[in-house]
Amino acid sequence: MNFKWNYEPPTPERKQAAKELADKIGMSPILADLLIQRGIKTESAAKRFFRPMLNELIDPFLMNDMDVAVDRLNDAMGRKERIMVYGDYDVDGCTAVALVYKFLQQFYSNIEYYIPDRYDEGYGVSKKGIDYAAENGVKLIIVLDCGIKAIDEIAYAKERGVDFIICDHHVPDEEMPPAVAILNPKREDSTYPFKHLCGCGVGFKFMQAFAKNNGIPFSRLIPLLDFCAVSIAADIVPVVGENRTLAFHGLKQLNQSPSIGLKAIIEICGLTGRELTMSDIVFKIGPRINASGRMQNGTEAVDLLVEKDFARALAEANHVNEYNDQRRDIDKQMTEEANEIVARLESQQHMQSIVLYDENWKKGVVGIVASRLTEMYFRPTVVLTIIDGLATGSARSVAGFDIYDAIKSCRDLLLNFGGHTYAVGLSMKQENIPEFRRRFQEYVSNHILPEQTQALLDIEEEVDFKDITKKMLNDLKKFAPHGPCNPKPLFCTRNVYDYGTSKVVGRNQEHIKLELVDSKSSNVMNGIAFGQSAAARYIKSKRSFDIVYTIEENTYKRNEIQLQIEDICPSDVSEESF
Repeated sequence: MNFKWNYEPPTPERKQAAKELADKIGMSPILADLLIQRGIKTESAAKRFFRPMLNELIDPFLMNDMDVAVDRLNDAMGRKERIMVYGDYDVDGCTAVALVYKFLQQFYSNIEYYIPDRYDEGYGVSKKGIDYAAENGVKLIIVLDCGIKAIDEIAYAKERGVDFIICDHHVPDEEMPPAVAILNPKREDSTYPFKHLCGCGVGFKFMQAFAKNNGIPFSRLIPLLDFCAVSIAADIVPVVGENRTLAFHGLKQLNQSPSIGLKAIIEICGLTGRELTMSDIVFKIGPRINASGRMQNGTEAVDLLVEKDFARALAEANHVNEYNDQRRDIDKQMTEEANEIVARLESQQHMQSIVLYDENWKKGVVGIVASRLTEMYFRPTVVLTIIDGLATGSARSVAGFDIYDAIKSCRDLLLNFGGHTYAVGLSMKQENIPEFRRRFQEYVSNHILPEQTQALLDIEEEVDFKDITKKMLNDLKKFAPHGPCNPKPLFCTRNVYDYGTSKVVGRNQEHIKLELVDSKSSNVMNGIAFGQSAAARYIKSKRSFDIVYTIEENTYKRNEIQLQIEDICPSDVSEESF
């Protein structure tokens, strides 16, 4: 991939501010400047950033309808009504259901959980689920990570004597469902100061409010924070504010004392004994939880997450892992087919969006394929399949482009849609696909910025190898957890050379293991450049080149620095390819 490097050197004023902050917090000016770029300019703000405190979480009763929701839950328990915890089949929904169910089950036994079948019921609240609830005596449904657009379904539930409390984070329409309470920080009339909670985060806030109202110590909630960390990482929400606090302490819980189900997943991922990061969740833990809902039914994922016996959890985790292997095979096949279609479609070659459909594609994997195509082509992408005669699928976006608004502009062609800035689910009549493609492309063309269609590397600091020390590595760890709005910092070093020992590695000789020196010190830095073996010949030519990288700890040699190199470019040649 040809990246464009985006770097703005610090102004003299920013350099001075970084030096002053560095003196106060005992870090290098380079790292102090990273804080300033994140809007953290004082010693006290830096301390809060590095050590977010649970006692600084926002009062949950600032969220609209929270008092009503807690009162209705208390009434249900007081009247011994049957309660159902209902959630979406993705990671966010499954972890949210597991968190709320596990917490309430400690105090109340007349409770169950329900995950709709992706293929039989579709996304969100289904009439089948409501019928099941009504026929089994459920009087209250707590719905998590969906429900904000289920106007007809929740009206139907009301007719059947079933109340709803909605805990969602997706963008609502002007009209909202007739639920008893709607907990959603994205409500237009929201009084909650943080807008970016995931579905599991909203569920956590509900349980925090319930605990506070009933005199239950907050400490009883801490063991469930690992679910929050998994959800925040997998749902790709901004890792700032309250999300950072929940993710920070959730990762701590995940590393020190994970729930039995997550512990089993960690073991089958081969992560036992490692310090787990948000990346481990995104690439290892999250996909396995997701695989259950994509390939079969998300209920199996929740069964695993609430399991109390480790031997049973391990068996369930292995079963979910099999689903993940199947998902990977289908994902690979569908991505290859989609790539072939994109290559054949001359009409899409110069377009700034991609809309594809194939009636044979598996519904549970179209979102992953849309993500892959977005990464490959840097264009907002919609991938559709046909289910029961309807075109159903997922949309994914590039950084900075609001695909929810793009889909919303075509709403008259759609039967249903929902999501947020970077990911949307949608359905329409099959005959509407051509017009949808035309209108979607027109909207994207008129609203996307040129820089949003390029593979950008946002470099935060230009450094020399002499600046990279073990203290710097240890201080950099304090910037975690990383995610949107708090990315892992990208560094650049100019005029580096092969030390003479760099070599191509990997099963297919696709990676480069590097040993490098720069022109300003004798420090030899180890690095790994995944998938960049095409640059090996230039590197071995002894000519200088520039690199962009993150600074990592070597997984196999603790406390040894390794550069993970994202891009390599001949010095002074910004656009040359190897």
